[in-house]
Amino acid sequence: MTIPGSPPGSPTPAFSGMAQVVERNIEALLLRQREEEKQKTWQDRMADRVTTFTGSMTFVLIHLVFFAGWILWNVGWLGLKPFDPSLVILAMEASVEAIFLSTFVLISQNRMAALADKRADLNLQVSLLSEHEITRLIVLVQAMAHKMDVQESQDPEISELAQDVHPERVMDTIEQQQQRLSPDGQMGAGHTD
Repeated sequence: MTIPGSPPGSPTPAFSGMAQVVERNIEALLLRQREEEKQKTWQDRMADRVTTFTGSMTFVLIHLVFFAGWILWNVGWLGLKPFDPSLVILAMEASVEAIFLSTFVLISQNRMAALADKRADLNLQVSLLSEHEITRLIVLVQAMAHKMDVQESQDPEISELAQDVHPERVMDTIEQQQQRLSPDGQMGAGHTD
């Protein structure tokens, strides 16, 4: 394997096997992100553009100049005839803008939350697969240890680790513990008994 940008015949790093796997995974993730980007509706694209712009320093500077100019004009410091001496129009405009901006932010956050849920599901599936593979390895190593008459193979904790974990049982246990620890069945942040 040659590294992009390296001269032909240059030595391959010792971690090239890991790098190939990581590179493949990165490419797969980037491809998936591009596909998800293509599937966005025009409303999602617009909400993303608006929230990206409104979250920038350019937006802040435009507002600083706009509001300062409006206020200076209407308090008479610029020598121009005020058109909003009580600044009621400015307050109304800011309120309407805040309503729209918060809506755009919520739209983007909802989509980001849905993506986070998908990633959490993927992480759970990978974790369950890893747990299953590790359990199989423990069983195999324990069998080898028994055959070789290794004393540590008799450890009861190893036998427990060699059993598959059932995620639904783990979730049930977590819910039971939460209900036991919380009198109202809810366990909120900062809750103390």
